[in-house]
Amino acid sequence: MDLRAILMGLSFALMWSSAFTSARIIVQYAPPMASLSLRFLVSGLLGIAIAYAMGQRAKLTRDQWKATLIFGVCQNALYLGLFFVAMQTIEASLAAIIAATMPLIVALFGWVMGDRPKPLGMLGLVAGIIGVTVIMGARLSGTIDVMGLVLCAIGVTALAIATLSVRGASSGGNVLMIVGLQMLVGSAVLSVPATLLESWDIIWSWQLIVAFFYTTLVPGLLATLVWFLLVQRIGAIKAATFHFLNPFFGVTIAWALIGEELTHWDVIGVAIIAAGILAVQLSKQGAKL
Repeated sequence: MDLRAILMGLSFALMWSSAFTSARIIVQYAPPMASLSLRFLVSGLLGIAIAYAMGQRAKLTRDQWKATLIFGVCQNALYLGLFFVAMQTIEASLAAIIAATMPLIVALFGWVMGDRPKPLGMLGLVAGIIGVTVIMGARLSGTIDVMGLVLCAIGVTALAIATLSVRGASSGGNVLMIVGLQMLVGSAVLSVPATLLESWDIIWSWQLIVAFFYTTLVPGLLATLVWFLLVQRIGAIKAATFHFLNPFFGVTIAWALIGEELTHWDVIGVAIIAAGILAVQLSKQGAKL
């Protein structure tokens, strides 16, 4: 892994983790699914316009179209949609911690499908479960919305499925065009429940405007593009190693910007989860992609 890949991975982790805090701000002022659908519409059209100016066209292979649709539905509509709804009642830091377990779920899927993990990978899975248990045990002793946790659990499972489809979506070029197209897929899918289930009750404020545009341009467009390019450069398994930074960044940003409480149990649990994610990924470094 070269220096450029490391810098790309660190930048992605920081941008991706910050989305939980900006999303938490947005859903306090506007309907979650409608806001997210609009975000994807803006990001998608912008990404496609830039891609077109760069000479890219929406001429994808059948496998690319299939993977782009899966990615758009699973990551954008299901994962982020469910997380946006959940963050009306749960904290951004908790959402970031749950989302950070995605590499562990990917490894668990592999195990179920016959890819038996190495001892280090098995240790990482156990550590991840212990870390989640530590955090949830402390949180559940207080006031927490169980339905929000369920939505996040379903969402992060969808994210794991989306991650498994990234390689097929990003191979063959047209990366920025694919990024824009999968965002339009998410926008279209989310527009249905947003129209049927939500009302456009918006509390206008500068916090909402700043958070919306930041989420649209940075975690939404830029971070997704960096992720696709990183996967192309070093492969999905090595790229997923950078997810072990997400719980650290996510919790820290939420604490620094919106003052969410950070307990010693959170710190211990996050450290254990991060170590587990890193162990799982390191155990696969020799795998062929």
